Amino acid sequence: MPVPAEYVRSLHAYELRVLLALERLMRRYQWVPLDVLKSATKFSESELSYRLGRLMAMDMVRYEKVPYEGYALVFNGYDSLALHTLTRRGTIQALGTLIGVGKESEVYEAMGLGVVVLKFHRVGQRSFQSVRLKRGYMPEAGHCPWLFASTSSAKMEYDALKALHPAVSVPLPIDQNRHVVAMSYIPGVNLSQATVTEPQIILDEILDNIREAYRLGIVHGDLSEFNVMVDEGQCWLIDWPQWVETAHPNADEILGRDIVNILQYFKRKYGIEYAFDEALARVVE
Repeated sequence: MPVPAEYVRSLHAYELRVLLALERLMRRYQWVPLDVLKSATKFSESELSYRLGRLMAMDMVRYEKVPYEGYALVFNGYDSLALHTLTRRGTIQALGTLIGVGKESEVYEAMGLGVVVLKFHRVGQRSFQSVRLKRGYMPEAGHCPWLFASTSSAKMEYDALKALHPAVSVPLPIDQNRHVVAMSYIPGVNLSQATVTEPQIILDEILDNIREAYRLGIVHGDLSEFNVMVDEGQCWLIDWPQWVETAHPNADEILGRDIVNILQYFKRKYGIEYAFDEALARVVE
């Protein structure tokens, strides 16, 4: 879960300065040494120790002795920085309840100008190696904390939504800061949990949306029944951080996999037979 809202509200300006300094320094250090952090914040040792103690009590910062003594920003601290910025911008006013959990994300309702959705990207918590292999934005080598990988994931998704909306039925992108994307609320339920009354219409609509995205130069890259929302005959394609350009050398293979996933789901659940070659021709025509 993201950090409790009362923790964010209670943060002192000095504690925000510590979090921001850690965020900056963690691009160079896995664990930021105390003397480096002291120099960056310009705090006395006693003031810095007090602020670090409070942040560690709120599980925003962690301390480690191995391989050397140092401090690191963790997701609760990163959540706090993102929520603080989104609130200051006027994007959100309050954080609501958890409405969805993915392999690498948590999705919450929030209040902005009406109900909005906040998607907190959590890249690599399960398997660093699998993420490094699959994601083009992960560096080949070197230090890449999950925080910054999650920010890259959020930016990828936000950029896709901006490029696709409104031609493709996707959430409206509202804002993005660090690893958090703010977007419009989508009604309905996940396709994997629904039983639709006219599955052929929904399948056709999904394929049409894949086609429109393809025309805009984008392939979803991770499409399945788990990344489609449906409501009263409408559908929306969600979860876009793994998209690739149609010019990508593996784009055809990735597009084919997306289409196969959808066709197999509708065949398995609804008995709809739809030839892959026909579906592919419909998308790339």
